[in-house]
Amino acid sequence: MTKLTNLTLAEARDGLKSGDFSAVELTQAHVDAMAANTDLNAFITETPELALEQAKASDEKIKSGDAGAMEGLPIGMKDLFCTKDVRTTAASRILDNFIPPYESTVSANLKKAGAVMVGKTNLDEFAMGSANITSAFGSVKNPWGANVGKDLVPGGSSGGSAAAVAGELCLAATGTDTGGSIRQPASFSGIVGLKPTYGRCSRWGIVAFASSLDQAGPMTKTVRDSAIMLQSMAGYDVHDSTSARVDLPNFEAALSGDIKGLKIGIPQEYKVDGMPQEIVDLWKKGEDMLKDAGAEIVSVSLPHTKYALATYYIVAPAEASSNLARYDGVRYGHRAEGDLDSLDDLYMKTRAQGFGEEVQRRIMIGTYVLSAGYYDAYYAKAQKIRTLIAQDFEKAYEQCDVILTPTCPSEAFGIGENEDDPVKMYLNDVFTVPTSLAGLPGISVPAGLSEGGLPLGLQLIGRPFDEETVLRTADVLEKAAAFSAKPKMLEA
Repeated sequence: MTKLTNLTLAEARDGLKSGDFSAVELTQAHVDAMAANTDLNAFITETPELALEQAKASDEKIKSGDAGAMEGLPIGMKDLFCTKDVRTTAASRILDNFIPPYESTVSANLKKAGAVMVGKTNLDEFAMGSANITSAFGSVKNPWGANVGKDLVPGGSSGGSAAAVAGELCLAATGTDTGGSIRQPASFSGIVGLKPTYGRCSRWGIVAFASSLDQAGPMTKTVRDSAIMLQSMAGYDVHDSTSARVDLPNFEAALSGDIKGLKIGIPQEYKVDGMPQEIVDLWKKGEDMLKDAGAEIVSVSLPHTKYALATYYIVAPAEASSNLARYDGVRYGHRAEGDLDSLDDLYMKTRAQGFGEEVQRRIMIGTYVLSAGYYDAYYAKAQKIRTLIAQDFEKAYEQCDVILTPTCPSEAFGIGENEDDPVKMYLNDVFTVPTSLAGLPGISVPAGLSEGGLPLGLQLIGRPFDEETVLRTADVLEKAAAFSAKPKMLEA
């Protein structure tokens, strides 16, 4: 019999329905896997007792025929989602002991659908990072590290979720994507990561980083699992003014396997100088796979792509500097103790002690670009360029239905590498940031191995609220790529 931790969400759902195993047995298998692999540091807070309690309730619901769409399925929850009565830290010392009295809409939706939460996954502090090395609770290790004999980053900021899914500590996990924080770690860890259209999933109850960019999405083993999980996560929410009033289609039903006649756009501007040949080759391989399945390949232009990364690193820190002003040591979270001369002194010492270096760096960048005399020169200009980037995509979609690109410019790198060069770290998001600025849906699918034997992903980008076409194309790409490699730790 297949190990319960090897199953996909879809397989586990079917096994529970047919009575092959119980939700308690399924959850216990993942709780055991989590306990046996704490060295990955994928979780900040583990909740095995709560998970088994929820699984027991799920077994009762399945027996009574009252099961939800994700009934009894063990998942990880990125520790950026507020969860009622369960510690929520955003991987920051400033929220070290914060226990929310409320539940985020996304986690509430998943709970209502019957999902079982095994724990809160690690991340870069306040989701700021692309390597999961800025967490106040330590770096996360990529399960693929054993394949090359060194500790690798899992990508970020949703690195804990990526490691937990790739290491089979849970069936799936939630992530959030601001500039690529679902897709990039999915590529580094050999799993599927879907960033839905901005507004598809509610942001209510998610600790804010950059409000005009943040979007929740699923991180799973397969494209079908992403479709299943998104169905339960998405939907209009009266609590979020940016939540979209749009119909919620049946995402799993969209996986027809038929992409004949679909037009796949290849943006010429993504062929950047110095891109590794293996990334170029993988991209061409993906193009050929979709062509063989009946799609038509067309060349498209996204001329303002070269400004995307600089634009992102003005807009996102600006919004972060505003959002993080609420952490002052007065209302909740960490508070500086000892000799304090004034209220300003309390604020300064609390924030200096509570925030890590990367968060402080981005707050200072954000405060600078919003300051008097520089607002028009930086922030206002960045917003204008953001509009041009979105218009590029609109014009491209007059010629194609979906755009195909690499997800990342490299494979996963070693923990400790590139840490002294923030610009090099920011370049990890060069292929994912334009999608985020335009608010479009994007998905990363594992499509091959690097020369070093590590996973590489391809990205598909769709029109606003057309996750159905993105998922349908991704499903075809996934089947054609037939990526079956796994981390060595799973061979035991």
